[in-house]
Amino acid sequence: MTAEDTVHRVRHGGREARRRERSHKATGHGRPYITRNIPTYDILSEENLQKIEAAADRILAETGIEFRDDDVALDHWKKAGAKVDGVRVTFEPGMLREILKSAPAEFTQHARNPENSARIGGRNVVFAPAYGSPFVMDLDRGRRFGTLQDFENFIKLAQSSPWFHHSGGTICEPTDVPVNKRHLDMVYSHIRYSDRPFMGSVTAEERSEDSIDMARIVFGRDFVDENCVILGNVNVNSPLVWDGTMTKSLRAYARANQCAVVVPFILGGAMGPVTNAGAIAQSLAETMAGCALTQLERKGAPTVFGTFLSSMSLRSGSPTFGTPEPAIGSMVIGQLCRRLGLPLRCSGNFTTSKLPDAHAMTEGTMSMLAAIHCGANFILHSAGFLDGLLSMSYEKFMLDADLCGALHTYLDGVKIDDNQLAVDAFAEVGPGNHFFGCSHTMANYETAFWDSETADNEPFEKWEAAGQDDAATRANRLWKQHLREYEAPHLDEGVDKALREFVTKKKAAVPDAWY
Repeated sequence: MTAEDTVHRVRHGGREARRRERSHKATGHGRPYITRNIPTYDILSEENLQKIEAAADRILAETGIEFRDDDVALDHWKKAGAKVDGVRVTFEPGMLREILKSAPAEFTQHARNPENSARIGGRNVVFAPAYGSPFVMDLDRGRRFGTLQDFENFIKLAQSSPWFHHSGGTICEPTDVPVNKRHLDMVYSHIRYSDRPFMGSVTAEERSEDSIDMARIVFGRDFVDENCVILGNVNVNSPLVWDGTMTKSLRAYARANQCAVVVPFILGGAMGPVTNAGAIAQSLAETMAGCALTQLERKGAPTVFGTFLSSMSLRSGSPTFGTPEPAIGSMVIGQLCRRLGLPLRCSGNFTTSKLPDAHAMTEGTMSMLAAIHCGANFILHSAGFLDGLLSMSYEKFMLDADLCGALHTYLDGVKIDDNQLAVDAFAEVGPGNHFFGCSHTMANYETAFWDSETADNEPFEKWEAAGQDDAATRANRLWKQHLREYEAPHLDEGVDKALREFVTKKKAAVPDAWY
């Protein structure tokens, strides 16, 4: 241990321990989800919402959507009454909305620890880590390809935090494992190192089915047939193309009564128009089609209406994230989704910054607050997102976890009761005196305010004497501490053995593939 570490431990160890204890008391460690006590922010009038819906209906009826390499999906559309011309499918206005009436507005994703089961939809909000980065980075080793150890580390960090409700999915790509086998290690890791809900693979139909089969080992086949225990995040190939890889995975989840999260990824000026209203109309059309397909595969299967609006630099062609246009567009998507009566996945903690710096936190906070105010129920990319999602950052993960903690308090709103109004405290303190040691303060101080793990609120002189650490340096120290203190949740030995045997058998059945 260095002298600097010793100074930090002496000066801050007790305070940080008390802070963690207060945080866990205030929220409940592993709080399964948030029930929002603040309203959504609706920005468009009824007239303008109808204009966007009419534009989406025209796109669906006049241009249509291609469903490639999936004959079963095309047969579903024919039977439902859509017009199918080759792989191009067009839909009469109102057709998809009618199909979507069978999808649940709210559902529970069960966790292997029942206390951590998450309610998705309605007034509920679920935070999950970022998803899909091929690279990871930290202040010590810089940017590098992700490994299975990194993947496991991020699961452990999410499990160790009271501010997440979900283990996530492909938190980073474990590039040291063959492409055709890494889904087995990823799903096993979620089950082994976390007892919160999780996501499975969608990169091929058989990988989706493997993911669901592993969930059946944990929960039992009959329970899985009646309850949602795993999510699959499927993307539209915007503009207006659903490829067979995604629709086959979507149908695999729906067929098993599991949830497909349906998400277009629209970069304005590339995969969609540069105008916000046009991109929103496109997103509505593409997502309704995907969500409706789940209902044709299995009526009543849970599905989440998702969107990923983003912009781009029209000077360079580079994607941009965390910018104001997609953020305000998320508000409109929220309104449109509520009119459909579906759970919403929208926005997240997005940034193009290459470092966990002010740039990253500015863009991330803008897009995260958009998700909060638009009414998103499932917020993927809540933590760790850097470099336009190309990199998963250890330090950014901890800083974002802190923001998620603050948002718990924000979403709780303002409680009104006799204790909160504190009228008796005014009588005790009287005019001109302070409340610092009064009875009301002493009774409430442990839970009165959210307490940051990464902020330094000491006077300048104490901060200076302690080494003048910035937030990223404090976050670097914090993620290492969390990994040292991590304790794996209990997993039944029989279930663990069955999972490992399943993975071993599946891996042995096919040769390694790296593309």
